[in-house]
Amino acid sequence: MGPRQSLKDERLLQMAQLPMGCAGVPSSSRNVLLWSASVQVSMLQSYRLWYNGSLPNGDRGRRKSRFALYKRPKANGVKPSTVHVISTPQASKAISCKGQHSISYTLSRNQTVVVEYTHDKDTDMFQVGRSTESPIDFVVTDTISGSQNNDETQITQSTISRFACRIVCDRSPPYTARIFAAGFDSSKNIFLGEKAAKWKNPDGHMDGLTTNGVLVMHPKGGFTEESKPGVWREISVCGDVYTLRETRSAQQRGKLVENETNVLQDGSLIDLCGATLLWRTADGLFHTPTQKHIEALRQEINAARPQCPVGLNTLAFPSINRKDVVEEKQPWAYLSCGHVHGYHNWGHRSDTEANERECPMCRTIGPYVPLWLGCEAGFYVDAGPPTHAFTPCGHVCSEKSAKYWSQIPLPHGTHAFHAACPFCATQLSGEHNCVKLIFQGPID
Repeated sequence: MGPRQSLKDERLLQMAQLPMGCAGVPSSSRNVLLWSASVQVSMLQSYRLWYNGSLPNGDRGRRKSRFALYKRPKANGVKPSTVHVISTPQASKAISCKGQHSISYTLSRNQTVVVEYTHDKDTDMFQVGRSTESPIDFVVTDTISGSQNNDETQITQSTISRFACRIVCDRSPPYTARIFAAGFDSSKNIFLGEKAAKWKNPDGHMDGLTTNGVLVMHPKGGFTEESKPGVWREISVCGDVYTLRETRSAQQRGKLVENETNVLQDGSLIDLCGATLLWRTADGLFHTPTQKHIEALRQEINAARPQCPVGLNTLAFPSINRKDVVEEKQPWAYLSCGHVHGYHNWGHRSDTEANERECPMCRTIGPYVPLWLGCEAGFYVDAGPPTHAFTPCGHVCSEKSAKYWSQIPLPHGTHAFHAACPFCATQLSGEHNCVKLIFQGPID
């Protein structure tokens, strides 16, 4: 019985975080989380981008590179119920302390709207955030990785909310999953203070935005090589869809997008301003390669005995377990042309750019870096051979996967967007953000 068949009778949600700057590649302090759902099994899997299969210091507890969520033994979802308009802080506190979920919207010192939530037997709720408190199912943090040993350093002031977002999944087919900004804290409350963006909708219900926002992008055509980037939107506390604010924390909300919803689909990206989530669906995962498949591709490349065209020494990709250590047989590449060589320390053409070299095969000048196999299977859009490398980090994956990620704009800072390597978060550069690798076979 295969791994997908063995999961046939249970709903599994799996979420993973990828490390930034893995394999010794320095990167910005952002992370992406990928969520997915599996075939026939409503398995949802999520990976945090920029961690190439595992966190630098190892996966621990609720802080991992990959998370699996099973259908809960008992539903824990909630839905809006009673609305209270409170004129005193004491009355607001009394309602918030009743032991049930609630969202408080502080309009002024003298007025707070408290929306009580009641149990929903038809949904499961999963929460994501920086907090390590028990309501958070997946702990995500800003990290910096800058050396080959992948030492991890905490950022002093994280931009990720302690209770960033919640994902609510139907317990019955088709297991629709919806995302909402903000999560309930240990007191089962969400508080939107006086300075938070909040408003009353025409139908009378309150809504608001979190400080740095929860952004979502649905690619056009799903998570495939043919899909195109969608438009980034912001999700409100109640799950409505808005155009982006002028900056992440601006007081003025964007415009309501009435023809779009907060329903997650295969390939949806969720940005938490410091952590980004990628959602995969069941059908999508069915076409995703497994870890064993990627290992088989690595062995197949090495079995072909590629050679350095200058030194004629045999090259080999290191094992997945040693993806952060440069080895003697490690393939290196000139990323301007794609020629693959062994390591050498000559060919420098710039005193300021240490990795700028001249390719001895075609005289092209550009970055000269070690190649690293992209190990996180969830980021592949197909099971093709690893033939392309991202520029300038040198992570290698299939052609279709490289071209897919090369065109995806990811949020950066308060209002910028750029394409980045999914395995290490390095901002992509070059003519096409990736290059086809040119290997030389053995000369017997």
